[in-house]
Amino acid sequence: METQIETSTTNRPPSLFGIFTSPGEQFERIRTNPKIWVPLLIVAVVNAIGMGIMAMMMDAGMLIKQGVPEENADMILGITRIAMVATGVIFPAIGALISSAIMLAVGKIANAPATFRQLFSMNTYISFVAAVGHLLNMAVGYLIGADAETHVTSLGGLLGKGSSGVLGAIELFAIWGMVLTAIGLYKTARFPKGLAWAVAIVFFLVGIGLAAIGTLMQGAPKL
Repeated sequence: METQIETSTTNRPPSLFGIFTSPGEQFERIRTNPKIWVPLLIVAVVNAIGMGIMAMMMDAGMLIKQGVPEENADMILGITRIAMVATGVIFPAIGALISSAIMLAVGKIANAPATFRQLFSMNTYISFVAAVGHLLNMAVGYLIGADAETHVTSLGGLLGKGSSGVLGAIELFAIWGMVLTAIGLYKTARFPKGLAWAVAIVFFLVGIGLAAIGTLMQGAPKL
């Protein structure tokens, strides 16, 4: 009877909102019933709304400070806003694609029974948390009059140093995503628990490293 109940539960489609309330159960469902297109569309819409709010928080003055000629600032601002929303639509799919490919390669080395579809579905559901986090940060920033780059849930945002650089990459939803990645690799991909956590931590550290490189390339002195 318990086996029948467990099989019935895992055959149900995973829930995006369940990632917040019962992630372990959702990852088990993803393993047996991986869903991609509808969740990916929802994630893209949520992320695009967040990017749209972020775009509206920008103004021509920001571009002028960055060296854009004043007479071209309004035109470039409009193009930038459109590009940001478009990026919000396509970025979740690209991120899930790259992450899944890397994880699949690691899984092959570790003899884990994961398929690309399972990993892509898992990463899509995890990206929903990041999309909601970004939307929440942008909505709060818009309401309190913060600049477009401030994430109130990041360490940089809490310390008043903005959201660029290492401190900006240490962020509540990013840490949550790291934990979910470890659980997902263990539950969905059947990675050994130690390997699942190692991969999740490496992905998190790579994100911090890329943020640091971006700050150095901009010549910013802040951490």
